[in-house]
Order: sequence, then structure tokens, then C-alpha cells
Amino acid sequence: MNVIDTLNRDQLKDNVPAFRPGDTIKVYSKVVEGGKERIQMFEGVVIVRKGGGATASITVRRVAHGVGVEKTFLVHSPRVDRIEVGKRGIVRRSRLYYLSEKIGKSARIKEKKPVK
Repeated sequence: MNVIDTLNRDQLKDNVPAFRPGDTIKVYSKVVEGGKERIQMFEGVVIVRKGGGATASITVRRVAHGVGVEKTFLVHSPRVDRIEVGKRGIVRRSRLYYLSEKIGKSARIKEKKPVK
């Protein structure tokens, strides 16, 4: 085992839930304004999940006031407080870039119903 792998393993978070592209998640990130720090929530659909280990990142998309907004978060960053999974989506692709061209009802993703 080399030193870089050891450092990367130490930086991994334990509380990251399992989620995939198409899932609706809430990302709570720490934002610094002035001298104060607060937690801001960003809820949207996971478009892309890239990388692995400590460098894993996700791109989350939502529509705010009729404008599509995409944000990229590092999953294991200290700036990301927690991630919560809302709805599970049914998609057949690993990268949902086509959603940026869709608006309204055509941009919806079918929801996977939980098995009882």
C-alpha cells in the first residue's frame, strides 16, 4: 500500500448514501458569507456521477424560477455536510445530459416505487 492510497482512504466519508443518476437528492453544503458559516440545501436530480474514491463528484440539476441550474459537488469534501436521497429514478443511462434540453413535463423521470 502506498502513501497516497492511505491518505485517500482517510479522507473518505462514512455517511454517504447509495445513489445513482436519476435519483433526486438533497445536498447540504457549508457556505461562508462574511465571517459566518451556514448550511445551504440544494435539491435536484443527479445528472452525472464521476470518479471514485476521494475524488468522486456529482452534478445535480434543478430548475429554479424557470432557469436550469447545475452544480457540481465533491462527494467526500469537507464543505458537503450531508446528502439525503429523496426519490429513486428509473433511467437507463449513466449520464443524463439530455435533461438540459428538456423543459416541463418532458424533463420528468419515472419514480421507482419501493417494494413492500
